[in-house]
Amino acid sequence: MHKDLLPDFLHLCHSFATRSQALLQLLEHFNGDPRLIRQSDPDELRALGFMPRAIARVAANQARQVERDLAWAQAENNHLICYDDKAYPALLRQISDFPPLLYASGDLDLLRQPQIAIVGSRRCTPGGAQTAFDFAASLSAAGLGVTSGMALGIDTEAHRGALHAGGKTLAVTGTGLDVIYPRRNRELAAAIRQNGLMLSEFPPGTGARKPNFPQRNRIISGLSLATLVVEAAQRSGSLVTARHAADQGREVFAVPGSIHNPQTRGCHDLIRDGAQLAERPQDIIRELAQLVSFINQQPDPAPVIDPKTVDPEHRRLLRAIGYDPVNCDILVQRSGLTIDKLSSMLLLLEQNDLIQSAPGGCYVRI
Repeated sequence: MHKDLLPDFLHLCHSFATRSQALLQLLEHFNGDPRLIRQSDPDELRALGFMPRAIARVAANQARQVERDLAWAQAENNHLICYDDKAYPALLRQISDFPPLLYASGDLDLLRQPQIAIVGSRRCTPGGAQTAFDFAASLSAAGLGVTSGMALGIDTEAHRGALHAGGKTLAVTGTGLDVIYPRRNRELAAAIRQNGLMLSEFPPGTGARKPNFPQRNRIISGLSLATLVVEAAQRSGSLVTARHAADQGREVFAVPGSIHNPQTRGCHDLIRDGAQLAERPQDIIRELAQLVSFINQQPDPAPVIDPKTVDPEHRRLLRAIGYDPVNCDILVQRSGLTIDKLSSMLLLLEQNDLIQSAPGGCYVRI
């Protein structure tokens, strides 16, 4: 996002709040220019299907919130990452409801590193805590960034394990990044800012509101190649993250436990439903090694594609594919194409050296 457009874009982000898809649709209609949206006639927005309340939000005064965001971003290692910025994580942009704006504090290079999400119960057993710590340490030592939600229990131990191994960890919060929740994780948050990255879609000043936490779970899984669940009851936010991962076409792993432990029943349900059983970190490393190696070998994405190369319909499919591996099921959802039409278009793109087959029946732009 060009700096001249940033205030208008921030205005719209606050106007639409959690209705990110509506904002992204508007930006697409107005060629990515937030000024055109703010200057548009209410009748035009109404014709696009927006209700009076949404139209009023576009016209509302958001100057105070915009100034607060811009001031926050001036602090050392704080960043505003817009959906069209080069720093925006490519895997996250592949999900259907990616956030248009991310607030980040720490090392942005972590967004380029392959990630694995580790989540689980807040009220974990001592054994579960040790398992999360050990898995995170081993996976981090193997070159994976460890992503979690900085909640008590499994999340905390996952972050700690990665830091202990000298690796990198990323915390996705359900609050603004100036609000540490839970409070007892203040030292952990400081360590993550120093040796990793804090990330949120919520603006500074946002407190710990209950709906925010399941909402942020789609980002935890969306950033990651895979999600590992370590201890989860049958009704658990961790299972929400696992469902997001499966819907996003990502791998799901679960650690089994005692049949007498209620905190492992959610993991057993996941395994029963098709998640991969993980007894050791090596089970995950072996499964992901080929995909991680493939990603690391890919060249930097080209900035543009020659319009003469393919027709507009194929260019739209290229944008849907992106630069990280994505499978056909996800492409069908994104493109609205039938599987037969999609297959023929993929074949043409591959013949023209615009995409390449990846492990696991996936495709990636080259």
